[in-house]
Amino acid sequence: MRESDVRYIVLHCSATRCNTDYTEEMLLRDHLARKFKGIGYHFYIRKDGRRVQGRKLLEVGAHAVPYNRCSIGVCYEGGLDENGRPCNTMTEKQRAELTDLLTILHKLFPKARIVGHRDLPGTVPKACPCLDTRKVFGWIEGE
Repeated sequence: MRESDVRYIVLHCSATRCNTDYTEEMLLRDHLARKFKGIGYHFYIRKDGRRVQGRKLLEVGAHAVPYNRCSIGVCYEGGLDENGRPCNTMTEKQRAELTDLLTILHKLFPKARIVGHRDLPGTVPKACPCLDTRKVFGWIEGE
């Protein structure tokens, strides 16, 4: 993938309950079980705000078919409440780290739109990332 290919920065959630941990090792195990060659996202943000890099920045991801060749995938740990219902479970540390990361990615790829997985055109209806990306991070794009 080339810089000019990046049309989207796609926000995901891990679709895991906010009261349980979902480590990067667990994420890797689950993605390998799906026959991915590693973690499918470029970045994974843990509840404590720690950023884990999965794919290299311009490596094709495995996170949003058919958009993998034109997007950067960012995932935050959580997205489900204690009962397993879709919910914005982002911690303050996650929000701060995601704001920093998305700001950097937007500067690197100024033509790319920041969208939630559910907002990609033509995708199967889903809740991911379990928040309104435009309301939470739309200001990064100057909107």
